[in-house]
Amino acid sequence: MRRYLEEIPALGLDTEEIGFTGGEPFMNPDLPAMLADSLARGYRVLVLTNAMRPMMKCAPELLGLRDWYGSRLTLRVSIDHYRPALHEEERGRRTWVPTLNGLKWLSDNGFEIAVAGRRRWGDDEDSMRDGFVRLFAAEGINVDATSHTELVLFPEMDINADTPEITTECWDILGVRPAQMMCASSRMVIKRKGTESPVVASCTLLPYDLAFSLGERLDDSLGDVALNHPHCSRFCVLGGGRCSG
Repeated sequence: MRRYLEEIPALGLDTEEIGFTGGEPFMNPDLPAMLADSLARGYRVLVLTNAMRPMMKCAPELLGLRDWYGSRLTLRVSIDHYRPALHEEERGRRTWVPTLNGLKWLSDNGFEIAVAGRRRWGDDEDSMRDGFVRLFAAEGINVDATSHTELVLFPEMDINADTPEITTECWDILGVRPAQMMCASSRMVIKRKGTESPVVASCTLLPYDLAFSLGERLDDSLGDVALNHPHCSRFCVLGGGRCSG
């Protein structure tokens, strides 16, 4: 990972934030060291986590990073729905209580936190936010569910669902701009199982599609990205989704 951190200033990139996602990033025993390295270089750091046992095993390291770097470290916890049964429908049985306890621990200990939910059950955004407002108030969790930064509600991604194609005319029709897309300013580095080297992919939504692997170095990945995957349309252009802070 340090190789990529060193490549950022060498290329003169104006990177502000380093994000860690998975799976569950705390399953990687090197994560605390990678967080510390990124923070020490002056970046904001965002960790996407389920806040369960792997995170809690790193509690001493997290408390140290909080004391040293404060709000530059944000942990965004995945709670797919404010209703426990729907969250567990997606995450599996007996996942609600550990996740909620982990989020409460982060809140009680003054971490910069956010929550990520999903709109896969057809709830409208207002009702979803109202439900999370009630949940956070009841549990004493310091997250403002009315904030689009503190509670991110991701559009659903279904690779089999029909979705409109994106053309250059869509920017004016939809009132959005290419610079607003994640791939305009972000890249994902992933080391796939069984491979010798990490690769740079266009974004976090496409870690397994080899067509969106852009090379082994950041320098290889700085060209244009074609929005020709269904997720580009459904999640980013039409859904307005962004994985960063």
